[in-house]
Amino acid sequence: MAFAPVLHTEWLKIRTLRSLPGALLALFAVTTTFSAVAGVSEDSDPEFDALFMALSGVLPGQIAAISFGALAVSSEYHGGALRLSLAAVPRRGRWFAAKMTAIAVPTLLVGLVTAFTALVVARAGLGSAAGGLTVAEQVRGVVGCGIYLTLMALFAAGLTALLRSGVATLSILIPFILVVSFVIGDAAGTVADFLPDRAGQIVIHQTYDGTLGPWSGLTVTALWTAAALLAGAWSVRRRDA
Repeated sequence: MAFAPVLHTEWLKIRTLRSLPGALLALFAVTTTFSAVAGVSEDSDPEFDALFMALSGVLPGQIAAISFGALAVSSEYHGGALRLSLAAVPRRGRWFAAKMTAIAVPTLLVGLVTAFTALVVARAGLGSAAGGLTVAEQVRGVVGCGIYLTLMALFAAGLTALLRSGVATLSILIPFILVVSFVIGDAAGTVADFLPDRAGQIVIHQTYDGTLGPWSGLTVTALWTAAALLAGAWSVRRRDA
């Protein structure tokens, strides 16, 4: 089977499984809500980072993106769905590529819309505090935020394919991002800059110090994601359905 019909089939699965559109809706709602709340908290600190404050809703919102990636893959391991998928598409690599594309494209589109909306809403609340933001910084923040959310969804998808369990993936990634990453960051200094979440989040900061910049940070996150996807692809190709 050619790639296009396989991709169409995988997109239909995502569109018709209620929890998946729900996760993307949660991504939009949570991110914009938290950014709006942050936007009404103007700070007079000279170190105040207006871009990060405006897009800070992505920190809780990314949990929805991670859940979307994990659930999209874990649904294949329920009720023998993976056997049916691979019976229809015997070339496992093609099926896996179509599945990841069907996850990446809607996450990127929703991520970009979410980041733009969050920025607009937060800027309205920040008022003059956001006056120092340049157009280039805002574009970088919105585009980088969309890419970051996409990478995290794919990271979760690859890990789920490796572990064959969405619960296991979420049990690892959510505590890591919400707790462990911050603890390690406080204790490990610059080493923590290379963690998948912290590296990618540099792109939503107006100012940044350290080894990585906005795009090099996203590159580090992309490398983590590529490793997870390669491991997931290996699992799909080598292990029984």
